[in-house]
Amino acid sequence: MTELTGPARTHTNRASLSHKIRYAVQNPDRVRPYLRRLARDCSLRLTTRDHVAYYRAVMKADAATSPSAAVGSASHERWLALGQMQFDYLIRHGLTSKDRMLEIGCGNLRAGWRFIDYLDVGHYYGIDISPEILLAAGDTLVQQRLQDKRPHLSLVRDLRLAALPDAYFTVVHAHSVFSHSPIEVIDECLAHIGRVMAPNAFFDFTYNRTDGTEHHVLREDFYYRTGTLTALAETHGLTARPMEDWDQLPHKQSKIRITL
Repeated sequence: MTELTGPARTHTNRASLSHKIRYAVQNPDRVRPYLRRLARDCSLRLTTRDHVAYYRAVMKADAATSPSAAVGSASHERWLALGQMQFDYLIRHGLTSKDRMLEIGCGNLRAGWRFIDYLDVGHYYGIDISPEILLAAGDTLVQQRLQDKRPHLSLVRDLRLAALPDAYFTVVHAHSVFSHSPIEVIDECLAHIGRVMAPNAFFDFTYNRTDGTEHHVLREDFYYRTGTLTALAETHGLTARPMEDWDQLPHKQSKIRITL
């Protein structure tokens, strides 16, 4: 699930047999890792009750090897670069130290530690479904000596956001969360996100964009048309627009901004 540089959209159905054969021929070194993922997928389908439980197990396995790899960074340098890119983007879009920020899928604070450092004390809330990655987030907090900023880091069982206050957050951020989520999980989040957003707040999320057939690969990577996600947001009374300037950055995912 490493995030690579490249175009932010694809016409390719990565789940198709023809693509798999072509990819295997062109990248023989990736065949064995793929087969390991396939075996894990088969096992987790039998032992988990829903997608959140499924992906929590994926994160547990990946975090045991490398927390940075678990959040999609192949190296520490890439981890730093992706975090910096997310931070710089929101600064350009008006993030201020006074904002109250919710990061959905905060991971091991790849971008979060920069937000914590920048925001006023207590203004950062990070949630994640993985206890292992939240332990790694605590390690990042210690390494960056940010304990005095008193961030809130919470484990959640779903994306209903039930424990969070009404109309509180001025900025909501979810990087590489919906790219690993089936449509029902995205719908659940969009159904509840408006309740926790303050007036004039915005919610940015990234996703794997396809201009072809919507599909998933091993229930870990999901590809959506932009129109599918913007229409889904509108069913919950939200306004959604693609962030085209994000597509110019060295990242394979696209971004949508939600407002009330």
